[in-house]
Amino acid sequence: MSAKTKLTHKLFNRYLLIIRNEENFAEKSTFSFTYAKLIVFILTLMMVFMLISLFLVKTMLAQWFDPEHAELEANKRLIMLSSAVDSLAYEVDLKDQFIDNLTMIIKGDDTVEVADQSSGRRLSDLNTEIDLDNLPPIDSQFRKEFEEGGDILLDLDGYGPADLQEFFLFSPLSGIVLSPYNVKSEHYGVDVVSKKNEPVNCVADGTVIFSDWTQESGYVISVQHKGNLISVYKHNSALLKKVGNFVNAGDIISIIGNTGELTSGPHLHFELWYNGNPVNPEEFVSF
Repeated sequence: MSAKTKLTHKLFNRYLLIIRNEENFAEKSTFSFTYAKLIVFILTLMMVFMLISLFLVKTMLAQWFDPEHAELEANKRLIMLSSAVDSLAYEVDLKDQFIDNLTMIIKGDDTVEVADQSSGRRLSDLNTEIDLDNLPPIDSQFRKEFEEGGDILLDLDGYGPADLQEFFLFSPLSGIVLSPYNVKSEHYGVDVVSKKNEPVNCVADGTVIFSDWTQESGYVISVQHKGNLISVYKHNSALLKKVGNFVNAGDIISIIGNTGELTSGPHLHFELWYNGNPVNPEEFVSF
């Protein structure tokens, strides 16, 4: 008989373990086993014991016996606290900057500088980068449809001509006007800079007549209001309403963004058109 056969026979040969009473040799219990099963049981028990020991070393035992554990935990808390303090200091700086700018605006000082939360740049630098007064006409085809008063104007029965001064318009968002309305440079709206991912609100009740992507102005949405008044919102990062949707004044219709070719930073280009002619939004909306 070969050695391999002997080993196999020894491992898988069945044995019987009998437990008897010492006094009367009465049989109490019996156990049937092989050496192979016994080895597998012992190895499994050892693996379980090692896993439990490793878990305890990394948790409970480390807290009791490892002198570096407390130091590591203290360093983690210190890093978290330092990050929180830095965030609070940054917020305080932004608040101080806002108060200083508001004070300069009240005094009539035009040199307003505000830190941009998303990129850390100042809005004065962003204004220099955008410089929309020197850019070519924006969305010429889209603007031409407004100027000619074409089919894009909805025929709203029951609404007659109204004096635009009688309209109450909500602000689309709170921010700082970087590039004002300027007909000579064909800038038929205002560029408003606000916080990143700020929602854009509809200025009045109306129906969405355009909601799509344009190459020059990115995501654009336009709303037809009563009295042949149209509001246009350009360079959005996302559009939340579709053509034909009715929206109420103050409803969120898009998210401020930086899309399209004619943009150099996150902002909202907002236009108002009345009877097919552009009007200065700052005369009717407070930003």
